[in-house]
Amino acid sequence: MKFGLRVRGGMLAALIMFAVPVAIPLANVVVSAPAAAQTVNSIEVVGNRRVEVETIRSYFKPGPGGTLDAGRIDDGLKALIETGLFQDVQINRQGGRIVVTVVENPVIGRVAFEGNKKIKDEQLSAEVQSKPRGTFSRPMVQSDASRIAEIYRRSGRYDVHVTPEIIEQPNNRVDLIFTIEEGPKTGVKAVEFVGNNAFSSYRLKDVIKTHETNILSFLGGNDVYDPDRVEADRDLIRRFYLKHGYADVQVVAALTEYDPEKKGFLVTFKIEEGQQYRVASVDFQSSISTLDPNSLRSFSRVNVGSLYNVENVEKSVEEMQIEASRRGYAFAVVRPRGDRNFEAHTVSVVFAIDEGPRTYIERINIRGNTRTRDYVIRREFDISEGDAYNRALVDRAERRLKNLDFFKSVKITTEPGSSSDRVILVVDLEEKSTGDFSVSGGYSTTDGALAEVSISERNLLGRGLFAKAAVTYGQFARGYSLSFVEPYLLDYRVALGLDFYQRQQLANNFISYGTKTLGFSPRLGFQLREDLSLQVRYSIYQQEITLPTTLANCNNRSDINGGNGQIPFNPTPAFANLNGISLAGSNGLGCFLDGEASLPVRKELANGRTLTSALGYTLSYNTLDNNKNPTDGLLVDFKQDFAGVGGDVSYLKTALDAKYFTPLVSDIVGIVHLQGGILNKIGNTELRMLDHFQMGPNLVRGFAPNGIGPRDINPFGTQDAIGGTKYWGASLELQMPFWFLPKEVGLKGAVYADAGGLWGYQGPTSWAQTGEVNVSGCIRPTPATGTVPANPGTCLGLVYDDQNTVRSSVGVGLVWQSPFGPLRFDYAVPLTKGKFDRVQEFRFGGGTTF
Repeated sequence: MKFGLRVRGGMLAALIMFAVPVAIPLANVVVSAPAAAQTVNSIEVVGNRRVEVETIRSYFKPGPGGTLDAGRIDDGLKALIETGLFQDVQINRQGGRIVVTVVENPVIGRVAFEGNKKIKDEQLSAEVQSKPRGTFSRPMVQSDASRIAEIYRRSGRYDVHVTPEIIEQPNNRVDLIFTIEEGPKTGVKAVEFVGNNAFSSYRLKDVIKTHETNILSFLGGNDVYDPDRVEADRDLIRRFYLKHGYADVQVVAALTEYDPEKKGFLVTFKIEEGQQYRVASVDFQSSISTLDPNSLRSFSRVNVGSLYNVENVEKSVEEMQIEASRRGYAFAVVRPRGDRNFEAHTVSVVFAIDEGPRTYIERINIRGNTRTRDYVIRREFDISEGDAYNRALVDRAERRLKNLDFFKSVKITTEPGSSSDRVILVVDLEEKSTGDFSVSGGYSTTDGALAEVSISERNLLGRGLFAKAAVTYGQFARGYSLSFVEPYLLDYRVALGLDFYQRQQLANNFISYGTKTLGFSPRLGFQLREDLSLQVRYSIYQQEITLPTTLANCNNRSDINGGNGQIPFNPTPAFANLNGISLAGSNGLGCFLDGEASLPVRKELANGRTLTSALGYTLSYNTLDNNKNPTDGLLVDFKQDFAGVGGDVSYLKTALDAKYFTPLVSDIVGIVHLQGGILNKIGNTELRMLDHFQMGPNLVRGFAPNGIGPRDINPFGTQDAIGGTKYWGASLELQMPFWFLPKEVGLKGAVYADAGGLWGYQGPTSWAQTGEVNVSGCIRPTPATGTVPANPGTCLGLVYDDQNTVRSSVGVGLVWQSPFGPLRFDYAVPLTKGKFDRVQEFRFGGGTTF
């Protein structure tokens, strides 16, 4: 029913609820002022049931002499109304007394919500102020209805209607019902930019968080109109321009308009770009006599001739201020100044170092962390209570807290302390869910169909710990893994990681054998700088090869020599000389007439399980603007692993991988990818085939997995790739959007050219073994007599191709940052290749989480 009650007296207030007109009467007030002053004891209270008489009388404050004049009675009346306890208050004079007649507001029996499907009752109950067993208040109900409507607006439903209704119950009690018509989701139908000349609208859509509605929008939420997000987008656009040299940029307005025909919002950003500036000079000044400003020059990231970049200026200020603090100048403040030359379009940057105010941190107050422990937040600060206040360190702490990804929002502000030289840091947080359960699926031309189930928690027990368990099952790859990370080992900023895994790779079209690996790897991570990190690790794993019996039985044709299948192989003239390599008797190719696996594979099988114990490290340099979809910056990884700390194998493996991204013209991004590696033998331990580098499309696209490099060339065997100890690769790629498609689709095209090489096999080439042992079906010579069986299957030799040939290719690709995960399709044509390389022109890979 409609929300309305009859009110006795003179004043009726009609209040309008959100979306639905609702009449809400306020308390009537009838005041007959006494002719003479009264006392508190002369006040009589009528109509009260729950509120005590003395409580009501206490709102009437007597003046000097304990009397009440008309003004004080009026003040008491207003105070009673403001309590919200009464729906009607009247004050009358009866003879020499004042009579206060009240009608108490009902008590709420229950609060219910009807019609809500998109937002749960629990969330709405937590937001409204009207509570069961609380006092019913019309203004409060009005506020609650508006709050409910606001919650729906935040979730993108602007056509919501909220109707509050009351149901009267006995004993002055009421039930409060909020009837909700949710309406359809209100999205952003178009995002436009006005005044942008330097960057296209397509490029700027990458910068902002607000996206246009498309057919895949149901998988995300950034197409929902949110005024706070639009306002934040203004700042993102401004900082993007400032990063690219536009020091005068202004995002004048972000205009939003609801289009009733499209049933959505049109968002328009109005931009005044100004001119692009370069750095003319960089100077350093210090008002602190004992601090040489030039000694901080190495901490500046601003270079003469480069584009003026506000982010580099801010990082320079932060690092210089922190360094000054380390040198004992705790209150030093670095203030950047930019003097612009409007004609030459240059900026002269000056870093002025001054003695700041001597301010100390009195307290650090943390609010909003209901789950995360206080110490998890405090350890991100390089300062604590009692230290000198340093804004650069506070900003760094705020950035670190945001990077934890535990919170929806992080804001650090200051409040005055107990004295003029004290400040209180206030950390306001809003937590978010940090647990993930995912079912992933994908398909690639290498691994076939693949599925993974995983559960992870980024903030385990509120202690900032990371834990993950995953199970993978596919056509050719299976296994499980357990991971745990303690980001602050012994309260130091050192991350301890523990990984336990089991992997199984099955034989497929690219390899004739399978592998089983069971391993454990602890690691330590050090953040040397924001762009430089170091990881040291220890790995111990057990590995073995699996091979079908038919590929290791050493059987020859059954129609020769009475079918005993054990005669030496005498190559026909067609195979007597292959690529300049003799295949005649001395090479020992006597066991291949039914397609034997290569000698290194069978020897690995005969050796059984092998234990590898290795120490390694990775040094990473990362200046990418976006780790998931980079358009600018450099990423370099240098890795080394030393095996031989116990175990069965020893080697030194070194690898370098560098990627450089740079924006070109019209939203085209250029990518240069360089890589190389070398495997060195340590001591007298023979290198295993499994320790060699195996390359294919990961080095030069257009080739099959394991399709490049040294290969067993026996024409009657499986011709396995046996790997190499040296490789190099270089790639140049251009990625460009499809301008005729909506930005939110996430499709890009690519053209590229690859070149590389793999060579230097140093694994086993022969297999000499004493004793008459039947290993892989091959009969060995007897050492006691030195005699050789009449029909030996020697299996002692390996003939392989190991030419250092440059492989190259050109191709096109389709890159899709889809809601189902990153997908990529490539078609590449080899230009140069080795004689025995294997080609795979089309390649596809991708996955999803749902």
